[in-house]
Amino acid sequence: MRASMKSRFYRTGIIPVIKLDDANSAVPLANALLKGGIDVIEITFRTGAATEAIALIRQQCPDMMVGAGTVITLDNLARAVAAGAAFIVAPGLNPKIVSAAKKAGVFMLPGVVTPSEIEQGLSLGLDTFKFFPAGEFGGIKTIEALSAPYGNIRFVPTGGVNADNAEVYLINKAVLAVGGTWVAPSNCIAEGLYDEITALATEARRLCDSVRGNNN
Repeated sequence: MRASMKSRFYRTGIIPVIKLDDANSAVPLANALLKGGIDVIEITFRTGAATEAIALIRQQCPDMMVGAGTVITLDNLARAVAAGAAFIVAPGLNPKIVSAAKKAGVFMLPGVVTPSEIEQGLSLGLDTFKFFPAGEFGGIKTIEALSAPYGNIRFVPTGGVNADNAEVYLINKAVLAVGGTWVAPSNCIAEGLYDEITALATEARRLCDSVRGNNN
């Protein structure tokens, strides 16, 4: 599972990180992203709509791989798994959540920014991490520095990643994918501007493919 999940992350390259206020927006949003060539989405547990949104995407958009983000409690995790989340993302590294995710059989991306956190993750059997908040902790330069002693791990930098700087991350072999909000801005979701989201997703797909030479 881990290898196939990592392959899917690498192939999509850019993962929209979404806070949904209304679960009814979930399916139109997922379809808009799919139309633009993005087939992985992270729905954050920052609102009460997350569980239903994940379930709706899982049920109605089989081509979209949906995961849960901002999973900071065991209750968040349980609800995400019950809704059908394919992967779990957390801003930090909580061993209890990592252990529970492994028992549930879901791919886990805990957040790290330091060697000590990476060491802790490695001791838990992990080799892929969210790097968060990327912009505030040195961005690609920090990833390059961390990759020197930890050459076999991969990062998904999130926080401060946007259309203007995504390329410098994607070109680095230590970066599995990047997460960001710019592909599906909250105002576009709120106003139902799904054609604009498709256009942004198309640009994101083009950027990733131009950097990595994907043939999606």
